[in-house]
Amino acid sequence: MSSVSRRTLLRTGLLSVGSMSLMSHISIGESLRSSVRLDRRGRIIHSPFVREYLPEKVYERPQLKAKLNANENPYGPSPKAMEALKNAAVTGNRYAWMTLAELTGKIADKEKVDKKNIMMGPGSSDLLEKVGLVLFLEGGNVVSADPSYMSLIHVAETIGASWKPVPLADDWSHDLDAMAAAVDSDTKLVYICNPNNPTGSVTDSDKLREFCKSVSKRVPVFVDEAYLEFLDDSEKHSMVSLVAEGYNVIVARTFSKIHGMAGLRVGYMAASTEMIEKIQTITRAGMGIAQTSIAAALASMDDTDFLTMTREKNTAVRDYVTKSVVEMGYKPVPSSTSFLIFPIAMDGKTFLKNMYEKQVGVRAFEFMDKNWCRVSMGTMDEAKLFTETLRVVLS
Repeated sequence: MSSVSRRTLLRTGLLSVGSMSLMSHISIGESLRSSVRLDRRGRIIHSPFVREYLPEKVYERPQLKAKLNANENPYGPSPKAMEALKNAAVTGNRYAWMTLAELTGKIADKEKVDKKNIMMGPGSSDLLEKVGLVLFLEGGNVVSADPSYMSLIHVAETIGASWKPVPLADDWSHDLDAMAAAVDSDTKLVYICNPNNPTGSVTDSDKLREFCKSVSKRVPVFVDEAYLEFLDDSEKHSMVSLVAEGYNVIVARTFSKIHGMAGLRVGYMAASTEMIEKIQTITRAGMGIAQTSIAAALASMDDTDFLTMTREKNTAVRDYVTKSVVEMGYKPVPSSTSFLIFPIAMDGKTFLKNMYEKQVGVRAFEFMDKNWCRVSMGTMDEAKLFTETLRVVLS
């Protein structure tokens, strides 16, 4: 691209940056699209409402003392999962269909649905994108909150769909009434991330359940529950029981978060057999999951001690970070996840530069006319380094 055309595109906010050019900075997020759009200030355009700042040296792999920028579990995978992974390596010359069927059955038993209601994928983002691809091949629109997790939305828009964003309510929950009102004759899907990313906020499960029952009679409702297991009594907050009850609801889960398997790539969704058959007319389930990852997932499901430890430590660290941020005079969004977001009194680009120079990796956004820091919950030592650095940077 010539320097003239590059300057022109930057001014119009339409410069796409290939993913390979950002591979050294892949730690900024949980997933990376094939391309990203930058505005005239060099920020990633996530939506009309949300911009994300990039660190100054975006093309260099940062040396970090605290990597708190991708919502990764600092304690995993579990010891049982790692042992199972090592033992499964010798079977790497065989296709994994039999062990995948075993994992599918185990998940179906856990979620109290039939095996035919489970579709596997290499992480839940893969399944979000497959649903987006299949449902919007002939256009239509998708309704979701803004801000929210954008993986499905971006795929839908790329193939010709339109997006109907609905701002979150004042308490940071999904504005369910407004979302229901936004559904029209062209709507193909309603997407809800609960707990929500990047805000960490949760929508009341009873209200969401009634919403799903009502709206799913008109269009499918996709509930992304990637962070649900960080809640106490998470099962009672899940919408997965609606699948067994016959509602047109899709529920996605991942092994990337509480199981600590972000790099091993295992996820699943529960949906009606008709929906899964529709998705699989174009793309096969589970083809991208390695034999070793399946073995690790099977073992991790049984390691309840590890899952409990992760949840308890995550809560303790989140409580500490929340208290520290409040003491500094900032008001975080109440979080039910493995991250926290709060407004900062500093330009986001400058903030990231100063944090990264002190080897603390976080993320920075701009929305609601404010700059925000989003920090993942690492270990308590990492959290203390973060709060110490934050005091210096924001002073």
